[in-house]
Amino acid sequence: MNGDFSRRERQLMDILYARGEASVAEIHAALSAPDGTGPSYNSVRKLLSILEEKGHLSHREAGRQYIYAPTRSPKTAARSALRGLLGTFFGGSPRELMATLLNDDETTVSPTELEALEALIAAARKESDDAPSSH
Repeated sequence: MNGDFSRRERQLMDILYARGEASVAEIHAALSAPDGTGPSYNSVRKLLSILEEKGHLSHREAGRQYIYAPTRSPKTAARSALRGLLGTFFGGSPRELMATLLNDDETTVSPTELEALEALIAAARKESDDAPSSH
């Protein structure tokens, strides 16, 4: 089960994470623009089926409709996606990921966020120092 989603699959997952669970009709309505444009009902149903086959969703029956829900918490899914991103774009280096994020002109990191990052780094450093040495 990997975190690589198409744009439309990501939209479906975002809707389901926001709602917790939803029927095909509810998801279709959420994806439809006021002018009626958007994916067809059958396209939504097919994508949900694909996401279920990939292990990202499960369903239960409620009357004549299926109610879909994510199989993993948003936090677990985010961690999996981040691991994929880290490996694909940053050679597995957290330092490279953070350097890119912090040096990006379009990303603003507030002083409060920087303090929180510093605290996380300090905690990781302490945990690393406290870990038994393998030498």
